[in-house]
Amino acid sequence: MKAIRFGLAAALMVLGLAAGAQQKNTAPTAANAGAQVPAAIDAQLRRTLEQRLPNIGKVDEVSRTPWPGMYEVRVGSDLFYSDAEGNYLMINGNLLDVRNKRNLTEERTEKLLAIDFEQLPLKDAFVMVRGNGKRKLAVFEDPNCGYCKRFERDLQKVDNVTVYLFLYPILGPDSTEKSRGHWCSKDKQKSWQDWMLKNEAPAKADASCDASAIARNVEFGKKHKITGTPTLIFADGSRVPGAIAAPEIEKLLVAASK
Repeated sequence: MKAIRFGLAAALMVLGLAAGAQQKNTAPTAANAGAQVPAAIDAQLRRTLEQRLPNIGKVDEVSRTPWPGMYEVRVGSDLFYSDAEGNYLMINGNLLDVRNKRNLTEERTEKLLAIDFEQLPLKDAFVMVRGNGKRKLAVFEDPNCGYCKRFERDLQKVDNVTVYLFLYPILGPDSTEKSRGHWCSKDKQKSWQDWMLKNEAPAKADASCDASAIARNVEFGKKHKITGTPTLIFADGSRVPGAIAAPEIEKLLVAASK
C-alpha cells in the first residue's frame, strides 16, 4: 500500500504544481527548492545512503526539490530522490525501501500482474506431463523466440510437473503460421518439441482446422500485459518474464506449491 500512496501523492503534487504554474507563471514551492539544505540533513543523508547503499558511490551533492521533504541526491551525473532520513529512495520511477532493501514498486507491480492459475483458459493450451505431474506451470511462448528454445532445453531437466503450453505468436506472421501448425498437429507435444529442440518445422495446418485458441491466447496476453516470451505463470499466480534455468524453475515450483 505504501507504493500506491506514494504514487497518488506524486500525481496529485504534479497536477497541483502544473495548475499553479499556469495561474501564476511560477511554481509555488520554487523558494523551497532554492533554499539551502540544513547541515544536519545533508550530513545524515550522505552518511545513511553511503552506509546502506555502498555501491551507490560517494554523494557529491544534496539539494532541495520543489517537493517539500524530498531531496535530490547527486552522485556524479546520476540523480536520486530521498526523504530526509534516507529511508526511501526514488530511482528510475521505482520506490525503494532502503532500510529493508526492498523495491516497493516492483513488489506492488508483481501483485497487480499476478494471474490466478485457476482462471487461466487451460482449454486453449496443450498439456505436457513429466513424472507424476503434481506441480503446475503455464508458459506463453512464441515458436520463433530464441529465448523460448533455450528455456525449453532447460525445462527438459525439470521433472514431476504438468506444463500448460500457450502458443503466443507475437513476433510476426510466420510465428502465427507455425503456431497453427503445432496446434493442428495430431501430436501437439511432439510437434512442439521437435521444433523447439530439433528445429524440425511443423507441417502446414489444414485450412479446416479450428485454431481460434491461438487468437484467444493473444487477446488474453494483451489483457494481462504479457509483453514478451517466454512468460511463466506458477501455481501461486506469480509470473516470471524471460527464460530462466532449470535450478530457478525448480526453486519457483517448490515455492509455488507451499
